[in-house]
Formats: sequence, C-alpha cells, structure tokens
Amino acid sequence: MPLRLIFMGTPMFAVPTLRALRDAGHEIVAVYTRTAKPGGRRGLELQPTPIELAARGLGLPVLTPSTLKTPEALDEFRAYHADAAVVVAYGMILPKPILESTRLGCFNLHASLLPRWRGAAPINRAIMAGDAETGVMVMKMDAGLDTGDVAMAERLAITDAMTASDLHDALAPLGGELMARAMSALERGALQLTPQGNEGVTYAAKIDKAEAHIEWNRDAREVLRHIHGLSPFPGAWCEMLLEGTPQRVKILRCESSPGSGQPGSVLDDRLTIACTQGAVRILELQRAGKQPMKAEEFLRGTPLKPPARLS
Repeated sequence: MPLRLIFMGTPMFAVPTLRALRDAGHEIVAVYTRTAKPGGRRGLELQPTPIELAARGLGLPVLTPSTLKTPEALDEFRAYHADAAVVVAYGMILPKPILESTRLGCFNLHASLLPRWRGAAPINRAIMAGDAETGVMVMKMDAGLDTGDVAMAERLAITDAMTASDLHDALAPLGGELMARAMSALERGALQLTPQGNEGVTYAAKIDKAEAHIEWNRDAREVLRHIHGLSPFPGAWCEMLLEGTPQRVKILRCESSPGSGQPGSVLDDRLTIACTQGAVRILELQRAGKQPMKAEEFLRGTPLKPPARLS
C-alpha cells in the first residue's frame, strides 16, 4: 500500500526526489519548504523556492512555516497522519518532537558517503578536498547532524573536470531514484538500517565567501579543485589588471595544463596560469556585473599575455 508522506525540501536538488516519490505512487499529503525570498532583477519580487514551484505544479499543498518549534507547528505536522517524512536539503533543523511524530520516522537524502562530509556543503567540500568519489545516501534521521542510521547508498566518481554544478546535476536524479527505492522498501517492511561508523567522520562546513580567493601558490590540481568546488557559487576569484585597473574576476572552469613559472603568471595567450607545481588553463570566467563567458570570447576583447600576472 502506498505511503502517506510529508515532503520537506527547498532547492532544485530536492525536486527530482519529490517527482520520483510522486511517480512511484506515494501520497504526498503536504510539502514543507522555506518561505519565498526577494529576488528578480530588482530584488523586489518574492521568489518561491524551486520545491514550492514544483509542488504547486503537481497540485500538492505547500506550507512555509518560519519555525517548527511551536506547539502549533507540531500539531499541524501531526494532523497529516503521515507514515513518514522525506527530507532533502530543507534548510531548517527538525526538532525531536517532529522527528518522532510520524509512524515510521523521517528519512533524509544526503549528498555524500556518510560519515564523510556531514553538514551543509558536502558537494563543494568533496570536490575541494580532491575526493575521487562521492554519492547519495538515504538516512533515518536522529537528533544529531547527519548521524542517523544509513539505509541505502549510490556512489558516483568525481572527475577533475566536474564543477559543483556538474556534480549537483548528476547527484540530484540519482538521489531521487534512490529515495524512491528506499520508500518502496519501507512500504514493504524491508528497509534495512545500518549504524554509521565512527571512523572517517568529516564535516562539510557552509562555504564562506572568504574562502573564494584563489591562491596560485598551490599545486595545480589543488587550484583546479578549489575553482571547480566553488563553481558557480560563490565563485573562486582572482584579480586581473584590465584596462589599467585591478578587477575581480571569477574563474568558473579550468583544466590542468603543462607549464611552469612564477605562481599567478600568465604563461601564454590562452590564459594558462602558473601554479607552484604545474599550471591550469582557464576555460570559463566571469567579470563583475557580466555574464559568464568562454575564455576565447574573453580574450578577443581583453588579450592577456606574458608577462601579465594575476593576484
């Protein structure tokens, strides 16, 4: 018999899971998401979250509470008599009474191979750390930070060519399929849970904009992974001397390249930049206030050649 589910999520990453559960025949009795925020070109219009837009498109009821800690919020949650709740990047901590208020529990989709990269930014941190693989896991939630028992997992290789956006787009549908399988097993009473190990625990702290400055005096692969782990947001940046003025430029995509020189120095007319060991060639970048552009397009209007040097 299909499950009665409450779905809780906010960003685009959560949308494939919502759709997969609906397609699997489960009854989504309510969708919880964060409140709309100002956006648009002038920041004056309220922009609903991707989950709110997807849920309304599916004809599902949407709730946007500012807190789940009040008795009223708990009563409202319980009134749905859900079998379980599915949580995907909701962005709000679930208090213990909420976690305990469904018949079968609350299940979270997390974008890492737990216990590695518990926390807010697992996709970014896995790339920045140079990890060879990551994945998605379904976990039964407890009161800790991503410490619950794991039910299912899918692995995915991380290549040096992948940005955070690329990895996000690969993991999101994989996660949707995984959660649909997990809820099917839960429905049959066949979902097996395994406690997380105590070894290999790392925490994926929220990305701080102060981390975004590119340090060319690092190994080329470290520079590449740093750039790709922050692409497209917040975007790793450096300063270039453009039109006689130092300007901040975000580097969105690059590749390893042979070459050597003073770290930060331009080695050729193709935007190859020296690192402490090796070099990277910039493939895509973004000037302040401009749209992202390919390096070839940028160089047509702003040639950079040796002995230019980036900060």
